[in-house]
Amino acid sequence: MAAPAHVAARTHSLESGWRRALDEPAYGAYWLLRVGYAVLPIWMGIDKFVNALTDWPSYLAPWIVDVLPFSAQTAMYVVGAIEIVAGVAGVAVALKPRYAAYVVALWLTGIIVNLLTYSGFYDVALRDFGLLVGALALARLAAAHDPAWFGRPGGARTR
Repeated sequence: MAAPAHVAARTHSLESGWRRALDEPAYGAYWLLRVGYAVLPIWMGIDKFVNALTDWPSYLAPWIVDVLPFSAQTAMYVVGAIEIVAGVAGVAVALKPRYAAYVVALWLTGIIVNLLTYSGFYDVALRDFGLLVGALALARLAAAHDPAWFGRPGGARTR
């Protein structure tokens, strides 16, 4: 029994998309960044609750802990919940990277500011700066591969 037409069309679409990602380096990079920035926030957010990768509260600058009305661990629970939501909204990165990548970049900027105001975490701030550059690269690639909500597809401009 043959697969229904819509299943066959979807399979063909996935296969041609995979081929395009392998054949066109920029399109492949766009998809790699798109998937990474959708999955990683969920993973990192969940870890804020279990502290399996590291002791997350120790990354919070003391001046931030001083102004919070709750503990550093509670702050990490809040951050973890936001990251999980962002990761689920990372589905937003998967669905509309043209805009969501800038939200990721903004979030990373906040993390970097926190780390730069806390001596001893400059290496992690530098790593997060690399992630910020990746998010901005995704946003720029998305301008070419993800149609805009308004205006011309692909970000084409009129003269």
